[in-house]
Amino acid sequence: MKLLDLGDVRLHYRLDGPEDGPPVVFVNSLGTDLRLWDPILPHLPGGLRIIRFDKRGHGLSTCPPSPYTMGALVTDTERLLDHLGVRDCVFVGLSIGGMIAQGLAVKRLDMIRAMVLSNTAAKIGNPELWAERIEGVQQGGIESLADAVMERWFSKSFRATPDLELWRNMLTRQEDEGYMGCSAAISGTDFYTTTASLRLPTLGIAGAEDGSTPPDLVRETTDLIPGSQFHVIRKAGHLPCVEQPEEYAAVLTRFLKEVGHV
Repeated sequence: MKLLDLGDVRLHYRLDGPEDGPPVVFVNSLGTDLRLWDPILPHLPGGLRIIRFDKRGHGLSTCPPSPYTMGALVTDTERLLDHLGVRDCVFVGLSIGGMIAQGLAVKRLDMIRAMVLSNTAAKIGNPELWAERIEGVQQGGIESLADAVMERWFSKSFRATPDLELWRNMLTRQEDEGYMGCSAAISGTDFYTTTASLRLPTLGIAGAEDGSTPPDLVRETTDLIPGSQFHVIRKAGHLPCVEQPEEYAAVLTRFLKEVGHV
């Protein structure tokens, strides 16, 4: 575990694999920490330099007062990757992590040679929806939203398993302020025009039972980028890396090989 002090926030990050391996950066969703990617790591090829971190207000990173902007989240990521000397990575972003991927690719294409947009979009929801969720957290904490979030995150079959409690606990133990801050960042983001300007290898991944970013929404975003690929994972919701880790890792590994990163 390592901590990078950026002044207004300190980011918790983790490095796995050889220092000289091809870098793959993973950025997780709203309401989760970097452990989101644990299920797929055993199924990835050896030799990769795997970089994960907790965005501001999440996990073991510090929690500045909300609201946050998407620009701040992108800059946090940029400064961490600069600190680590990362160039030409494959960037895997899920949900808000996929929005960060789009923003960083536009700003610093030298850092990203290819990206995976997982369960995300150029625009997610609308300001009214996010204002309602922020108000819900203000009134009753994340706990008040947790059951509804689980329905959007996971397939019906997964919700019937004991493992659901692990992810519900992860969600409710995040900082209310961090959840509200990142919700505000999503609310203010519309990347349709800028993402359509991108020209880099891109893979879209969707969960067939995703209640947050349905497959059609993910596909609409990846289709903005010429030559992009798209894959739907069955029997999975918003976090297919949790529900179907072997398939998720296989699809990601194939993409890494196609772009010459393995």
